[in-house]
Amino acid sequence: MSRELTSIHPDARLDDNVQVGPFTCIHGDVEIGAGTVIHSNVTIMDGARIGKNCQIFPGAVISAIPQDLKFKGENSTAEIGDNTTIRECVTINRGTVDRNKTVVGNNTLLMAYTHLGHDVFVGNNCILANAANIAGHVTIEDYAILEGVVAVQQFLTIGAHSFIAGGSLVRKNVPPFVKAAREPLSYAGVNSIGLSRRGFDEKVISAIQDAYRLIYIQNRNMSRAIEMVEEQVPEIDEVKQIISFIRSSHNGIMKGLQDV
Repeated sequence: MSRELTSIHPDARLDDNVQVGPFTCIHGDVEIGAGTVIHSNVTIMDGARIGKNCQIFPGAVISAIPQDLKFKGENSTAEIGDNTTIRECVTINRGTVDRNKTVVGNNTLLMAYTHLGHDVFVGNNCILANAANIAGHVTIEDYAILEGVVAVQQFLTIGAHSFIAGGSLVRKNVPPFVKAAREPLSYAGVNSIGLSRRGFDEKVISAIQDAYRLIYIQNRNMSRAIEMVEEQVPEIDEVKQIISFIRSSHNGIMKGLQDV
């Protein structure tokens, strides 16, 4: 790295083989793991914890204080896992007293202009495409894919292996393994292609489809639909995951097409 063209606080803890491009600013309470490349014109602020073999591109701002008027300067972090790529002009705010941290997992891709608000948790192997805007306190589970210009309301959960179409406004929780599209956001089928690519067995995908057929297509009361899933669909982990997600979604899940 060329320290003459960078501003690296002497208290910042960088592995010896971290690469830092020119005109980058790294504050004091920062940790960066081995093999990570910080390109030019990046700002990494107090509270950043960045893992190994990451790539952070120009214009990104990591661990700025929350855009929350209730924030009182409490200690918190923005934590990035290993092998994660953060593209141009991504902004990631650190946490508040709610979760004390904002987290991005391993092997995740945040494309240009994505924003993660305070106390957001993003899992492993996720993709957030260009200009995804994620409000505070949101959880995005493993392998979720959000296409470009998706906006997610605060305090929601996006289920694992779900796929959300570009330009969507997410106002309710999105269950795992589904495709979500249209306005208002609605069930658009099971993400069977994505599941197949990730090695899910055909019998597992079929059971997931059977569960969502009862939940969304046959237009029953949700409580009764869940009972029927438990009665009629094989008791496998993925089906249990769907049931658990819906039962714990106290602020509701997105609707089916019949509810639009």
